[in-house]
Amino acid sequence: MSRSLKKGPYIDPIILKKVQGKKPADVGVIKTWSRSCTIFPDMVGFTFAVYNGRKFIEVHISEDMVGHKLGEFSHTRTFVKHGGKIQKDLEQASKEREIQAAKSSKE
Repeated sequence: MSRSLKKGPYIDPIILKKVQGKKPADVGVIKTWSRSCTIFPDMVGFTFAVYNGRKFIEVHISEDMVGHKLGEFSHTRTFVKHGGKIQKDLEQASKEREIQAAKSSKE
């Protein structure tokens, strides 16, 4: 659910202080733990290192991101892949086919 319209968007005051009146080239990467902070137009062009619970993930802010939260661009879960033994065999067979195709094209 979104925040109440009468309250307005949540903007972390620390981030606001680091961004306001400065240029992206001067500041560099800004580290933050505030995943719930809303991206506002003054942040466009800056690069933030957003903490995902394990490490900091660099997020470069563009105009399309305005209105979203910083945490939306720093995923907390890692997707490995679906499958198992059958999927592994299929991938290995496709790699072998690619290698054979590369060898035949060199000759």
